[in-house]
Amino acid sequence: MTTTAERTYRHSGLVCTDHTLAVPLDHDRADGPRITLFAREVVAAGNEHRDLPRLLWLQGGPGGRAERPNASGAWLRRALEEYRVVLLDQRGTGRSTPADRTTLAGRDDAADYLAHFRADAVVRDAELLRRALQGDRPWTVLGQSFGGFCTLTYLSQAPEGLELALITGGLPTLTGHADDVYRAAYRRTLAHNERYFARYPDDQKLADAVADHLAEHEVSMPSGERLSVRRFQTLGITFGTAANFDSLHYLLETAFVDGPNGPCLSDPFLRGLDATLSFAPRPLYAVLHEPIYAQGGRATAWAAHRVREEFPEFDGGSGGPLRFTGEMIYPWQFEEDPALVPLRDAAEQLAHRTDWPALYDPDRLAANEVPVVAAVYHDDMFVDREQALETAERVRGLRPWITNSYAHDGVRADSAVLDRLLAMARREV
Repeated sequence: MTTTAERTYRHSGLVCTDHTLAVPLDHDRADGPRITLFAREVVAAGNEHRDLPRLLWLQGGPGGRAERPNASGAWLRRALEEYRVVLLDQRGTGRSTPADRTTLAGRDDAADYLAHFRADAVVRDAELLRRALQGDRPWTVLGQSFGGFCTLTYLSQAPEGLELALITGGLPTLTGHADDVYRAAYRRTLAHNERYFARYPDDQKLADAVADHLAEHEVSMPSGERLSVRRFQTLGITFGTAANFDSLHYLLETAFVDGPNGPCLSDPFLRGLDATLSFAPRPLYAVLHEPIYAQGGRATAWAAHRVREEFPEFDGGSGGPLRFTGEMIYPWQFEEDPALVPLRDAAEQLAHRTDWPALYDPDRLAANEVPVVAAVYHDDMFVDREQALETAERVRGLRPWITNSYAHDGVRADSAVLDRLLAMARREV
């Protein structure tokens, strides 16, 4: 199987080559339907004729497209010093065959189709791409967040394809159920709420006022979508990264204006919420967020929605101080977000599915021979530290770096993160 090199071009000191590759939707049915993968290979100008090793970037998500060179994170600048970097639009995202409300409209088999978009399929896609680009030679993988989950699947399914595995904020529980994941996530999210309101104590009154206003009025965002209290609460997802931690504060300070009938929510505020809350750019994130944890014959059954009942602090109608939720997906979002409404039936079927294949092989990980280093962010809101360290213990030879200097987006914020991991892999630190 070979790729088609669409074009090679220069951009901002980089030489980019775009590749497309046709792969099976279901890798166990080579004669079945096929989808297209898109990957962009990037090399620093001046290095394009050097035989540099390749590094595959597996980004977070699920459902997030790969970086674009015009808005690259700190990690890419560092990686390009010694690698050709492959930016893969994971299946269903970016310029790969998209999976969204438009392309899946009217498909009775949408749930079965989307069941093939988890880490196991991403890894098998990556292996086909690796062989197309460099034959049997292994490559280095850098997995961020969900990309780290994919890297553990890679080590379980196809370790022969890896020379080195680098992981940032992405060591998943190998055997835990989604209930365990979200129970821990709610506790961490509460802690991040406390950090936020300690930094911006006056925002508590503003957040409560917005929630009260939404409870008493029908409010629509500029897109026409209704804004509910519970949807407003999901803005807590911004607390998980250094880049976005303060964004809610700057939204809230523009929240109210004086209208003809008294205070009302401003268009700049509502537009900012719309841009943050809509899943139109990343519907797979919502559809697959719980299925990425599903294995062992148990349904996820809307785990975040069920487990939330154990945390009355998030009850927006309790009369107490409003607390924002984080990286959780709820069934009602498939009723309130137009980008998700057409995917509601598929999401419901996936939530109750039990025939998921295993994502990780504990025995193979225990016998691992691939060098693995991982940044574990001590206060990561998205990935539980204790679950990550338990996994680190179960992967032979994995060297963790536990740090409280960075949030979940550390590798994008500071090139020193990748620098440290590469030094660890070379036993320099």
